[in-house]
Amino acid sequence: MSSGNRDFTRKKLSKTLKPHWVWAIALGSSIGWGSFVLPADWMQGVGPMGVILGLTIGAALMAIIAISYGVLIKNYPVSGGEFAYAFLSLNRVHAYISGWFLTLGYICIVAVNATAFALMLKFVFPDFIENMKMYEVAGWDVYFTEVIFVTLIVGVFTWLNIKGSGLSGRMQFFFCLVLLLGVFTLTGLMTTNEATSFSNMTPAFDPGTTPIAAILTIVAIAPFAYVGFDNVPQAAEEFKFSAKKALTLIMLALVFGALIYSLMIVTTAVATPWQQTSSAGALWGTGDVVTEVLGTGGMVILVIALSMGIFTGLNGFLISASRVLFAMARGKVLPESFARLHPKHNTPYFAIIFAASVAVIAPFFGRNVLGWVVDMSSVGVSIAYFYTCFTAFKMLKWSENDPKYDNTLHIVSPGKKVVAVLGMLSSVGFLGLLLIPGSPAVLGMESFIALVVWVVLGFIFYMVRRRELQSYDREDLAYLILGKKKFKLGEENN
Repeated sequence: MSSGNRDFTRKKLSKTLKPHWVWAIALGSSIGWGSFVLPADWMQGVGPMGVILGLTIGAALMAIIAISYGVLIKNYPVSGGEFAYAFLSLNRVHAYISGWFLTLGYICIVAVNATAFALMLKFVFPDFIENMKMYEVAGWDVYFTEVIFVTLIVGVFTWLNIKGSGLSGRMQFFFCLVLLLGVFTLTGLMTTNEATSFSNMTPAFDPGTTPIAAILTIVAIAPFAYVGFDNVPQAAEEFKFSAKKALTLIMLALVFGALIYSLMIVTTAVATPWQQTSSAGALWGTGDVVTEVLGTGGMVILVIALSMGIFTGLNGFLISASRVLFAMARGKVLPESFARLHPKHNTPYFAIIFAASVAVIAPFFGRNVLGWVVDMSSVGVSIAYFYTCFTAFKMLKWSENDPKYDNTLHIVSPGKKVVAVLGMLSSVGFLGLLLIPGSPAVLGMESFIALVVWVVLGFIFYMVRRRELQSYDREDLAYLILGKKKFKLGEENN
């Protein structure tokens, strides 16, 4: 393959992932730490039923978007996911935009899972973790001890990922099984205990807001709550099975994810009137009520389940972040270093190490600052969802009489084409809830500033890389990004 007088070959990843491992990557990444740490925070100003309905509706909207993912994964099982799809339907500039926001979102979630582990240790072993205080950031005390633990846990998963996706996939499945067992056990013990009552879940919605506003507040965080199902396309190049199964695996992950979120809301709310749990300002509301009702044994189960959620989030998003970086480098958007493969394990080791290195910076800024970045990363994920649904819409045909957009792919499916439109509308709706002033879920000023900074940095980096990126023909980039040379779906000016 050549572009001008340059010769290059397309680097490929090894096919090692089994179906149940991919399901675990999607599920474990989607629920992560949030289902165990945030129930009390989410109920504040919303109410338990507002959270449950909001997250259930959010899962349904994610399922609509997932159908477009299923179409694209089946036909283009390549690393990079939304980055590749934006190139397929539009051009290299849109591919860069999609990849830039995805990278931010994924690395942020690696970081927030790592800091969640430190938060858990701070709750369980406060005298040990709260040592060697360095400074305070936005009201959050930063301790050198927790920085050390975050660095160690990220280092372990960095090593696992470099060793190969087969090992990390196997571990992910084990973590998910333990997590599920922990959630079902906790919910069973809490709901059947004499000290708890379902009456504590009343009123179902916060009296200070309307039910619709309460539900929409939670629906708006669905891109954050369920981000992780889109890790499946990032790993598609490494499937050791037919890519046709991808949509089923994603749907199963979304169903289990919505169930786990709902069960943890119930587990937290039945212990005491939910208004007290959500307004107490405690470090960890769920941890408090479980300890109060079930004692040390219940806390041990919760800590194990939370640890599994953190581990699945760390592992899943480290896989995805590194694959997006690898795909962007293979597509000449990022420097070639990110496409380097380990000589023995054939994994993108430089991209893995880079993503992990950025993530371990997080604890130095404190949890509150990191929360601002994570909040605004939902904007980036929603943008990536839109690109995916838009690409699926362009690929699908209403009938055989429609023009062929692609020399190798012309699927007649008016139903899925309608679903792709609904997916685009859902993505725009998420963006509206996050960005329109007056929305019940609009970003805070700190998160909005972080978003602007990331956009400016992205523009500067693109201008630095623009000359080299534009020096490649679209055909050449199509081969590198998609593994296919001949197609006419997207148009662009070089």
